Amino acid sequence: MSGGEVAGILVAVFWAILVSFLAVVLVRLAQVLKATTKLVADVTEQAVPLLADASTTVRSARTQLDRVDAIASDVQEVTSNASALSSTVASTFGGPLVKVAAFGYGVRKALGKGGAAAQDAPAKTPRRTVIVGRTVPAARRRKQKG
Repeated sequence: MSGGEVAGILVAVFWAILVSFLAVVLVRLAQVLKATTKLVADVTEQAVPLLADASTTVRSARTQLDRVDAIASDVQEVTSNASALSSTVASTFGGPLVKVAAFGYGVRKALGKGGAAAQDAPAKTPRRTVIVGRTVPAARRRKQKG
């Protein structure tokens, strides 16, 4: 065999190895593409119902928010009505009640029940309270007995 024939055989062997390697790569790539296609189909199959549920949930939330908005506006109206009623009652009854209280105080003062005689009376001694479960220090016991 000549050198050209050996070189031709070596090129043919390397070419066969390269083609075999490329065939293995292409088979594995085909398997990956099949798995990817199946995965995308499964995700699409599960995503469509999830999107429908999400859409239903968003619609329901929007309805609830509309209801809350209506309730909030009703509460604001009730609050303003209560404020107006409170100011009306205060202006209607507040002045006369203050005048009646002042008149009653003046009558008591004039009759002497709330006057100087009541202020000259000795002050009451404060009531002592007993706390169950606590002991009084000895110094305080002597003061209380004596």
